[in-house]
Amino acid sequence: MSYGDPNNPYGAPQGQQPQQQQQPGYGYPQQQGQAPGYGYPQAPPVSPYGAGPAAPTTMPSSVSAARVMVWVIVGLQVVGVALLAFAAAALNAAKDDESLQDNTAFQDLVGQSTGVIWGYVVFGIAWLVFAAVLATKFKNGGNGARVTILVFAIITAVLGLYPFVIIGLVHTILGILVAVFVGNANGKAWFNRPKY
Repeated sequence: MSYGDPNNPYGAPQGQQPQQQQQPGYGYPQQQGQAPGYGYPQAPPVSPYGAGPAAPTTMPSSVSAARVMVWVIVGLQVVGVALLAFAAAALNAAKDDESLQDNTAFQDLVGQSTGVIWGYVVFGIAWLVFAAVLATKFKNGGNGARVTILVFAIITAVLGLYPFVIIGLVHTILGILVAVFVGNANGKAWFNRPKY
């Protein structure tokens, strides 16, 4: 039976044209995000594991900026360690100066200062190695790496305030920004994404 067949019970009555389907806009507003003809919004895409919204496939720009900032901290640490090592070597050279050999107060001060400066050099080297390792964890690290980066950034910001007040101001600003960018929702989604 065809549509135009007079014996078709589902066909249009004889002599009448078939009605066209009513388009949205005549009493049925089409809302954005809804499938046509239905009153329910479309669901957001879900991850293959069914655990919520789809995980990001590329690193968000805020997380990428945080990674660059950690590398900048590494570069600043290299410069700082080199300057401190140069200062400690210069103090050792001044301590060996023959004209200052008789001044025991100067010798004691230089000896103590040199030890403290070399301690800062060792700490600076350890901190820059730690920062470099964390900077490499941005690509494949999980939530543990995210928490470690947050703690590193907070400690860096605090150490920038004391004892390295003037020099550490840049470290403080970078540490705060890294903590904010890694700690926000984009950072959480990036570090908690499923690893294949």
